[in-house]
Amino acid sequence: MAEDPQRNFRSAYYEKVGFRGVEEKKSLEILLKDNPLDTEKLITFCQRFPLPSMYRIHVWKVLLGILPPHSDSHSLVTRYRAEQYEDVRGALVTMRFVNDMTPLTDLHLRMFQLENQVLPRCSELSPDDVDEDFLAIGHAMEELVDDPVDCYWLVKNFVSQFHNKFGDSIPHLPKSLEHFLSQEDNALLTQLRSSGCLATLPYSLWFQRCFAGCLPDTSLQRVWDKVISGSCKILVFVAMEILLTYKIMLMGTKPEGVANFLCNMPQENTDAIVTKAIDLWHKYCGTPMHSV
Repeated sequence: MAEDPQRNFRSAYYEKVGFRGVEEKKSLEILLKDNPLDTEKLITFCQRFPLPSMYRIHVWKVLLGILPPHSDSHSLVTRYRAEQYEDVRGALVTMRFVNDMTPLTDLHLRMFQLENQVLPRCSELSPDDVDEDFLAIGHAMEELVDDPVDCYWLVKNFVSQFHNKFGDSIPHLPKSLEHFLSQEDNALLTQLRSSGCLATLPYSLWFQRCFAGCLPDTSLQRVWDKVISGSCKILVFVAMEILLTYKIMLMGTKPEGVANFLCNMPQENTDAIVTKAIDLWHKYCGTPMHSV
């Protein structure tokens, strides 16, 4: 499709005056009027642009399969999802696994376990029964979503899709991080490796919890836009940009200090880190060019 010079001029002008997302928001609104929704175009949009906050949860629901592409079925499916939520919760109450005092994330973990037929025999949570990755993602989703029913379905489908799609790739992400870091700053990689810090990096926090508990909500949701739309590689570039941003501090710190710092990193600079990480991701992995 030929490029529209007028559109390119408007986009450049909007970006110059600080309204970079004006035309992107209009494009998304057009996509959301399609019936059925074109999920491939929605995926491409998410890969190319940040989702406007007012549409984020709705788009996530569609991409995670919580809502079907046919918009006229959304109300009915939403009601079915709520009924299923109450049925599963009610079953756990009857079995005395949960009660009205059970924290929401613990409730959702038990529901997830029941629906996946891995509910332990004992109602008391033991260390072996606690999926810390699920709980971390659940806590983060709670901060992003007000409705508990929506929260459960988003966590459940996010975790399920992540492991189904990327389960084989997750163990290889640390090596991918080393590969790309060697191209961006080989001196930093060499220092991290020789000091023993490389082995202490919080890979589980980064690559299994998808930065839940590490990044604040405003930054985390932008990373999750990319994960939900089909890229686990974005996690590598966020990790790399964190290392590049705090390079000076990291190069002068012992391994245990590096691990502690990265698990409790400052929160005020994360939006800039995610923006740079997305730029690096596009630089190395390209930008989807499907027409939106």
